[in-house]
Amino acid sequence: MIESLVGYLVEAEEEGEPNAKEEDAKLAAHTPGTKPFRASVTAAFAARPSPHLNLISNDIETDVSQLISSMRIRRRIRKRWKQTGTRCDIPSVPLLRFSFASAARSSTCVRTIPMKTDHRTQTVRIAHPGPSPNAPPGVVTAFAFDTAQELLWTGNEYGRVTSFYGQDLQRYTSYRGHSNSAPRGAPGNAHVKQFLFCEKGVLSISSKSIHLSSRTGLTLWHLSSPDMVELRCMSFLSSSNAEIIVAGCQKPMYRIDVDKGAITDAIEQSAPVAFTMMRRARDLICASSHDGSIHLLDSKTLSVVNSWKAYAGSVNDMDARGDYLLTCGWAQQQHHGLGLERLVRVYDLKNQRSVAPVTFGQGAAFVRMHPKLSSTCIVISQSGAIQSIDVQNPDVPMMRFAQTFEAQVTGLELVPSGKGFAMTDNHCQITLWGSSTKMQFTEFSRPTEFEDTPASTKHLDWSTADIPLNMVGMPYYREALFSGLPNSLVHEVGAPPAKWDPAFLSSLRKFEHGMVGPNPRTSRRYEVQNTRSINGMQHSIIAPKFLSEQRKDEEGQYEVDRRLSEDVNKTLGMLTLTSGPPVYYQPQKMAYSKFGVDDFDFRYFNQTRFSGLEIHIVNSYANPLLQLFRFTNVIRNLALQHTALDCRLENCMLCETGFVVDMLEKAQGLICQATNFFKALSKQNNAAGLAILEENTFNTQLTIMMQNLTRYLLPTMDDNFRRIGVNASQLQLALGTIGRAYSVCSSCSYEDYKDQVWFSHDLTYSKPAKHNQRNVRHYFSRLLKESVERYEQHRGWCMRCQSYKAIRSRRALLRTPSVLLINAAIHTPEAKSLWSTPGFLPREIGIIVHDDQFFCYEGQDLQLHLQRRIYDITVYELTGIIADVSMTESQQSHLVSVVNVSVADPEPTKRDNWHLFNDFMVRPVSAQEALYFDARWKLPSVISYQAKGVSHHLDESWKDRIDTSVLYRSSTQPALTPSYQFRAISPLESLPNQNTHCAIDAEFVRLLREEIEMNADGKRAITRPARSGLARVSVLRGDGHEQELAFIDDYIAINEPVDDYLTQYSGLNPGDLTIGISHFTLVSLKEVYKKLWVLLNLGCKFIGHGLSSDFRTINIHVPEAQVIDTQDLFSLGERTRRKLSLRFLAWLLLGEDIQQNLVAGHDSIEDARTALKLWRKYLEYEDAGLVERIKDDIYYRGKAYDFKVPVGRDGKRMPETPHASAPGTPERKPVGVARINTPARSDFGSPLR
Repeated sequence: MIESLVGYLVEAEEEGEPNAKEEDAKLAAHTPGTKPFRASVTAAFAARPSPHLNLISNDIETDVSQLISSMRIRRRIRKRWKQTGTRCDIPSVPLLRFSFASAARSSTCVRTIPMKTDHRTQTVRIAHPGPSPNAPPGVVTAFAFDTAQELLWTGNEYGRVTSFYGQDLQRYTSYRGHSNSAPRGAPGNAHVKQFLFCEKGVLSISSKSIHLSSRTGLTLWHLSSPDMVELRCMSFLSSSNAEIIVAGCQKPMYRIDVDKGAITDAIEQSAPVAFTMMRRARDLICASSHDGSIHLLDSKTLSVVNSWKAYAGSVNDMDARGDYLLTCGWAQQQHHGLGLERLVRVYDLKNQRSVAPVTFGQGAAFVRMHPKLSSTCIVISQSGAIQSIDVQNPDVPMMRFAQTFEAQVTGLELVPSGKGFAMTDNHCQITLWGSSTKMQFTEFSRPTEFEDTPASTKHLDWSTADIPLNMVGMPYYREALFSGLPNSLVHEVGAPPAKWDPAFLSSLRKFEHGMVGPNPRTSRRYEVQNTRSINGMQHSIIAPKFLSEQRKDEEGQYEVDRRLSEDVNKTLGMLTLTSGPPVYYQPQKMAYSKFGVDDFDFRYFNQTRFSGLEIHIVNSYANPLLQLFRFTNVIRNLALQHTALDCRLENCMLCETGFVVDMLEKAQGLICQATNFFKALSKQNNAAGLAILEENTFNTQLTIMMQNLTRYLLPTMDDNFRRIGVNASQLQLALGTIGRAYSVCSSCSYEDYKDQVWFSHDLTYSKPAKHNQRNVRHYFSRLLKESVERYEQHRGWCMRCQSYKAIRSRRALLRTPSVLLINAAIHTPEAKSLWSTPGFLPREIGIIVHDDQFFCYEGQDLQLHLQRRIYDITVYELTGIIADVSMTESQQSHLVSVVNVSVADPEPTKRDNWHLFNDFMVRPVSAQEALYFDARWKLPSVISYQAKGVSHHLDESWKDRIDTSVLYRSSTQPALTPSYQFRAISPLESLPNQNTHCAIDAEFVRLLREEIEMNADGKRAITRPARSGLARVSVLRGDGHEQELAFIDDYIAINEPVDDYLTQYSGLNPGDLTIGISHFTLVSLKEVYKKLWVLLNLGCKFIGHGLSSDFRTINIHVPEAQVIDTQDLFSLGERTRRKLSLRFLAWLLLGEDIQQNLVAGHDSIEDARTALKLWRKYLEYEDAGLVERIKDDIYYRGKAYDFKVPVGRDGKRMPETPHASAPGTPERKPVGVARINTPARSDFGSPLR
């Protein structure tokens, strides 16, 4: 075939265009020969000499390749390809899979193989912008793909840097990074030479300056110097990208700190080398010089490790990655001077030696290593021939041909993901090649920042008559406006029309003059609805007064002028679920007075015995999931059982769940918060990258975050349980679906399986058939079966085929758990419509697992299987739903939970007691409303089913098995005062019990300041309260001969930034809570919390001053029967709402002057001891019947001294109680703040009963 082909080519050159039939006959007559390639070509040329063949070298193979590359001959061959459907593997023709060099070595002939389509095509081709808007396209002097975002960066000769976004190469930013001193109209002299990318932005270099700007075009720093005359290249010195080395055709090199933008070292070369390019690989910097030499520099010392002369001319391009350095350059051509060498030279950086070069017959102009394939390179010629070669196996190249439209290629860059490349040419064009459907610059790109969208205008409720017109921002007008008309010309013209029920509108049929249908008769004839009041009250709840603004009744309860039920019930009669979301589904907002969160009236929103959760905490979007766990008996029991054990894992999520569940049960309707739970969640090692933390996510839907949290939390809890659980698999059996994941190769039928445990299931929705027009009813049980079994097909690795094949996968179940958590995963309109079907979610489902198969039933099918009793069937009942609620289209959705609380009631006769938990709003709802879904405003996010056999079972045995060893692990701290005494509880002592009294005090530091904004009326409003952190806890014995002796005195290590140590009140200084610096023995927050939790559940009674604030910050709820608060004992009642400070009471009643040293601050042991003495003093007054007389005396003497300690003997006034109460300090200015956690008791703890 070689002889015939060469002969035919020579005839074509000599005779011109042959007859088409002759051409077909000659090509068809070519058959593969068996002679070696070189002998065949030589014989053919010797037999047919041609004056038109200009032999420029003795490489006959290359000459044949050049001849075949001519456009005329290729056109004829392509014509034959189209007719025969086959092609010859010729190097210069697209889709080459056979090289001349390999043919010569293997003595085989050119093969004929079927043609096939290549999907990697030209994606987009644009002209590079010129130096000015109206200028013609400009030359691209440097370009590179961003390593972090979907951006392509280019530079021109005028120092301008431009970026393009996405595979469509849309203009993103453009700025002048380097100054151009050339006159207008002349070529620029500020050529951008190279780009580098770091965390801060984009580094660019020109001959006289280095520039760093952000990706949005803002300049971060710019360096230039008179010594910078011909800079050419730069490279990072380490993987941290903290420093770069800059060099060029000049004597000095510069080491530059990227963060500071300063030159840290100017390196003078003893033998100056004109560096032109730099690439970093391994610990070496590969640099080419102007004379064609290659130098390897040590990245730390910048000393030359190795160097050699590579080319007679200069190095045209090079790249280094991993263990290989590839170069292409200008070599001496016989009789023709310098030309691009037809080799790509390869250097092994690991072994410091040259290896076999890669042949490229068209002349290698540019080379790039593949970013994902360590030994694969892409080579391109100036004419557009592209070859992909494995440097470890160069005999099997792959050839492409890029259409350049008679232009010469001037540059090549591969996208960091390896899914395409870009090239530039001398026609100022940028061409992006790759798959149009899979093009992605980086695999894990960061979101690109675009300009801010215009702020949406604030919605004004025009249905309310008292909305002032000045709420509408308007420009200045010279003419009179309608708002300036006198009141005599203003008339009310009507109210908003009544909203019709969408279900009623869908029942109407079109008529000639409109629509007609039956009258729903929802109102009386001629009755006019007050649509202004309906629309106004439907979407808002008027906030209650602050507690400090309310008055108390005789029993000490706050008298609220209205209750939430009164506000809501006025409109419920006129509203239906189909007309829109009820008012109590709206997102809850907290208001803050000058007294902080304690002054907010939470009881206004919750009249039930079930506690809500606060929302001003980061990650509080997860409140509905915690409420769901609290009423799911299995999770509740396992969490409390684990919490009672001695778990020393600092951020154990199962322990934190137990703490929250126990707090919610003890609160009995009072407000709670999950601060410690969310703090532990944010400290999980791998939580930051899973889109479950609000601080690490941007614009992610809350329903997606909730489903991600469900997938993450249950396996984490299982891991926590296995660490110390007696039965390590108990939680897995209770919450995990155990089965096997099978995979079968479609090619070889090889089957493999893996044992797995699924703690949650995501629903998968099949696409509806287009040809099926019948209304087929869909069942939840069928959807759950398909989602659990998961019959899917995807591409995967086959162990038998040893390649990627089509894989069919499925799940086989062996055992179902006691609790099924299901993620609704609603993302399509079809899924939303499916959930809007009335009665779609069943109250009960039955599951049978038989022969590794999963069967699910509901309704009549379930009752039928229960009657037959052929198979063991597990009946699950619906326990709760986390719903995604959207009040309006412009408002972001939020999450609520609807829970059947009767499941967690120990009384088995209780049924169907559904409650809505909307953060701190808790109210009962009907079962119909709980299971109602509407695609417009309410859709499920997480669904929980629990086996009926475990309902109403609350395991309280954990209370008798509490591990108290944590109480013995208290350490003696350095003495702050000479009177400091401490002795921890010994295992030989009797444990605290219900008759034990403990004095407690805690100190706090401020972690975050409160946020305050100024209203239009000049008043300050708190938008976010201050956040405090527990710093020290001291607990003293309150009974026996060792009373007032501390047995807990712990300092808590704080790893997050502290805004203010509040030394004047806490007695702590910077460094006291830092591990490795503090002279105190520091413990974790969980360790201290566990001690208090153990004392609480042992029944101890806590004595202190202002304990409600302390317990709130500690995030623990203590029932009022176990609280003895001296601030409440000596409350003056109706005499004054002022709360008395501990220091004033100690001075007045005990004759002691405490808290004197303002520099050293308060001592929590001293404060706890003082509170204990005040309690004993109160008992004395009570026994003598003098309590009211003593309070009268306190009131009159307090008024005389302004309720402050009087002046000292030296005539100077002693330090006053601070006006602003420090978080958690017992000494605070008396204010009218009521305790939220222990409201208005008629008695004051068990000692006074």
